Amino acid sequence: MNSPTTLRRRFALTATVLAVIALTVGGAISAVGLSANASTAPTAPPAAAVDVAEVVNRQIVDWQAYSGRIEAVDRVDVRPLVGGTLTAVHFKDGALVKKGDVLFTIDPRPYAAEVARAEAQLQGAEARAAYTAADVARGQRLLGDNAIARRDYEEKQNASREAAANVAAAKAALRAARLNLEYTQITAPVSGRISRAEVTVGNVVNPGSANASLTTLVSVAKVYASFDVDEQSFLKYVNPARAAGTSVPVSLGLANEDGYSRQGRVGSVDNRLDTASGTIRVRAVFDNADGQLIPGLYARVRLGGGAPHDALMIDEKALGTDQDKRFVMVADGNNHANYRQVRVGASQDGLVVIEQGLKSGERVVVNGLQRIRPGDAITPTVVPMQAEPKTDAKA
Repeated sequence: MNSPTTLRRRFALTATVLAVIALTVGGAISAVGLSANASTAPTAPPAAAVDVAEVVNRQIVDWQAYSGRIEAVDRVDVRPLVGGTLTAVHFKDGALVKKGDVLFTIDPRPYAAEVARAEAQLQGAEARAAYTAADVARGQRLLGDNAIARRDYEEKQNASREAAANVAAAKAALRAARLNLEYTQITAPVSGRISRAEVTVGNVVNPGSANASLTTLVSVAKVYASFDVDEQSFLKYVNPARAAGTSVPVSLGLANEDGYSRQGRVGSVDNRLDTASGTIRVRAVFDNADGQLIPGLYARVRLGGGAPHDALMIDEKALGTDQDKRFVMVADGNNHANYRQVRVGASQDGLVVIEQGLKSGERVVVNGLQRIRPGDAITPTVVPMQAEPKTDAKA
């Protein structure tokens, strides 16, 4: 039998062993927990690689863009001035013609006969006038000798005057006959490009606006571009220039062009503002030496005004949209992206004018905007805002 002392010793030994085991297990559990916590602790995301470019400071002229149509300076409906049978067409459809070139020929024979008849009538009138003039001279001598009554002398004078008037009428008739003969040769009234012949050889044509035209002719050396300018732009750019006697710069681009390849000037402004649309019709003049500007073509017109001024500009790719706001991400000195709201102006040469929100020298993100958020660290690669500004193909 164990004594009480022996039992106490065994209990103490057992308690010591249990304590050691508990401490060992607890330490192992703590080590496992720390290891798990260390493996699941969040790590900072890597800095996003983005392209940044410095804001461009450039001198610009304010431009306003409009849509318009090309119009011919001169447009003529070619019509006959005398009637007759069409005997010849002297041009190819769509050809360039010069002023005075013969386009059509009408059978001239009836009009040549009329000229011959008028010439004969003139000769008869001149013969009658010569006879009556001589008769008046004889009557005057007889009257001096009292060998003729004054009434007879006055009748001779009257006959002479009638003969002179008949000569004048015969000359006028001859001029009209020759003019009609000349009208059988239908010539180009202006230089330009002609359309197709609407009437072919052998058809009878007649004068008058009620009859169909033979063809149409448009000038090509210069063309108009007509477009409607809003009231604010008219008051800001066009009206002050007209009052000062200066020209407003105008550029034109066609539908298949990216830029504005042609430069012109404002030729005329309408005499009233259309109250329904709030616009006024403006017509600009452009040179068309190559003949590429055809009446009726769609035209993109850029109207400028005011003196050149400095402006901050960025690539449109750098702009983000936040509901009704526009913003950019500005790279600070610590390479962090900062949200910046901006006010955007017009576009010029592929860049957008920033009216408010940026300063000269600041760098904005131009590529990778969708990969970053405000405050994110970034790895910036500096690139040019734009390698070369867009230039027009022609001045």
